[in-house]
Amino acid sequence: MTAAGANWAGNLTYSARELVAPATIDELRRVVASAPRVKALGSRHSFNRIADTDGVLVSTAALGGEPELDSEHALVRAPAGMRYGELARWLQERGWALENLASLPHISLAGAVSTGTHGSGDRNASLAEAVEAVEFVGSDGDVHRLARDDADFGGAVVALGALGVSTALELRVEPTFDVAQTVYPDAALDRVLERYDAVTAAAYSVSLFTTWQDPDRVDQIWVKDRPGRPGPGLPDELGVSPAGKPLHPLPGVSEEPCTTQGGVPGPWLARLPHFRLEFTPSAGDELQSEYLVPRTVGVAAIEVLRGLAARIAPLLQVCELRTVAADTQWLAPSSGRDSVALHFTWKPLQHEVEAFLPELESALAPFDVRPHWGKLFDTTAASRLPGLYPEWARFAGLRDRLDPRRVFVNGFLEAIGL
Repeated sequence: MTAAGANWAGNLTYSARELVAPATIDELRRVVASAPRVKALGSRHSFNRIADTDGVLVSTAALGGEPELDSEHALVRAPAGMRYGELARWLQERGWALENLASLPHISLAGAVSTGTHGSGDRNASLAEAVEAVEFVGSDGDVHRLARDDADFGGAVVALGALGVSTALELRVEPTFDVAQTVYPDAALDRVLERYDAVTAAAYSVSLFTTWQDPDRVDQIWVKDRPGRPGPGLPDELGVSPAGKPLHPLPGVSEEPCTTQGGVPGPWLARLPHFRLEFTPSAGDELQSEYLVPRTVGVAAIEVLRGLAARIAPLLQVCELRTVAADTQWLAPSSGRDSVALHFTWKPLQHEVEAFLPELESALAPFDVRPHWGKLFDTTAASRLPGLYPEWARFAGLRDRLDPRRVFVNGFLEAIGL
């Protein structure tokens, strides 16, 4: 038994009375069956209290175990507490790959998919969409398994930790592939927005970075292409050229933690994330928020951000703009709609950021904006959330059936109406 400690960014301390790390599934089952309140803790890369509890926090990192590859069906079964970067290395050694990765490879499998975490790309859905089955210990202490052909599967993966403690995931894989990453600095925002569809379709994955210090410029465009099936490239009308040296998304920060740039092809796991697993991408002195809007109103939403640039810039380290394909998970922020993701890496100014978020969310509200579940957003306005998810009531019913004791409920879920 140990103290629960703080999250990755250090902006919150967990309120759990104890943190346990069971070494076996049976130990985990006993913990869940006997405790009145339980919550699973992943890699601590969340910025709100989604993973907090006043009961027992459970880390599944000690459960460990070797992944199991099913080459015939192109599936891998992996421990839920494993980090994406570790699974990626394991797969690469065997000639396999995941379709996409998030910016950070340091995050755990279960923590990432349960919050709807994603990478980038017009045709790339959230990481949850690669999951074919999930195993978890429910409030009855039994191990449950829900697979894609089950009627309840749409609520099983992006589940906000409300159904149980995940123990294993089965994910689709494909043969390994190379990616070449090129960074293009300093583009005119007007030119980008006029050709936004062409810009995001330029390659397998495209990210735009801006500090909003100059509301008319995009500071960097990160283009990740698959040489085996290359995209058309950025439109010539942007008038941009590749950077002459590696760059970090944050101005003035060393590029050493970043994955290889310069258009040099390399394995997928060494290019799709922005940062390398062996480095801590920053000291954690930051806060994060992210909002997803329908792709059809993405340009209009970015224009709203431009109009708020003078309010955003003093609080901001960097803003990343990405596209995400529609997801089939009921509570995924990209559920049922191709989306544009508006990501904010804030300075560690919690009071000031939280004071600004209602203004930001109000400005984006006309676009049916959905927050990323693991990042900061205004939970005092959570009454609007059920109306943004057609299957909200269906998920609540699934939760009630699987957790009648309300073992996995916490303050965060209560605040958003679950």
